[in-house]
Amino acid sequence: MSDFVTRFAPSPTGFLHLGHAASAFHVWDAARRAGGKVLLRIEDIDLGRCKPEYTEAILEDLAWLGFEWDGPVRIQSEHFDEYEKVVEHLTGLGLTYRCFRSRSDIAQEQAAQGLPPGAPFKGAALDPDEESRRLSDAAPFTWRLSLDKCRDYLGPSFHQLAFDFVTPEGHHEIIKARPDLHGDINLTRKDSPTAYHVAATHDDALQGITHVIRGEDLEDAAHIHVLLQALMGWPTPVYTHHALVKGPDGKRLAKRFASRSLASLREDGLSPQQVRRLAGV
Repeated sequence: MSDFVTRFAPSPTGFLHLGHAASAFHVWDAARRAGGKVLLRIEDIDLGRCKPEYTEAILEDLAWLGFEWDGPVRIQSEHFDEYEKVVEHLTGLGLTYRCFRSRSDIAQEQAAQGLPPGAPFKGAALDPDEESRRLSDAAPFTWRLSLDKCRDYLGPSFHQLAFDFVTPEGHHEIIKARPDLHGDINLTRKDSPTAYHVAATHDDALQGITHVIRGEDLEDAAHIHVLLQALMGWPTPVYTHHALVKGPDGKRLAKRFASRSLASLREDGLSPQQVRRLAGV
């Protein structure tokens, strides 16, 4: 067994489909080539959308595809206290602020500033009196990470943040991290004590993940994950981002299979080998 450790980390917000299968094949194929291991993580921090029946279906689908994972399955919703400690630590360093804005508030502010829709958000703490008033009114808020304060805290090393990226062809490239692509990220959600970036980087460090293999739709996430890793003193894994499943129309998933769960394909008599071919892996 090598030191290569990767993970497959689906969110149980629905049934697995062809795109998930493709990602799983990429992960387990890489581990097999390296003689390493795969850990299974269920990223169920979205309490409104994640359901236990989807988690059970994930386990069943992966077993049907022939995948085995090492060690127990990590269920993120069972570890909110650990993620809260990360936010408390960053707050203790003076790197966070409470944000009471809604998405529509941010969109309106950015439009008024002439910024394009979806531009990275940067803000600051409210005036102490106004913040106290909102807290006394039990106004919902999230904790945000201030990029400006992170830049000051890390000093010159902020501009030296980078990560090892492996192309699909196996070539290593050192990529300069650009946390500004994300702006001041949410560390928590108004309906959850943690947001994706915190939970994912915490668990990667805790589980000793050396290689993160995921779809190219998450390629930009590495830029902010490197910053969190530097702030928390966590190691930075090697990152690989594979192409997404696309149909003849060039869209993310062929319409014929986009809404079809792996369970339904299995019920139609398809074999795991046929699913692999459909996934183009």
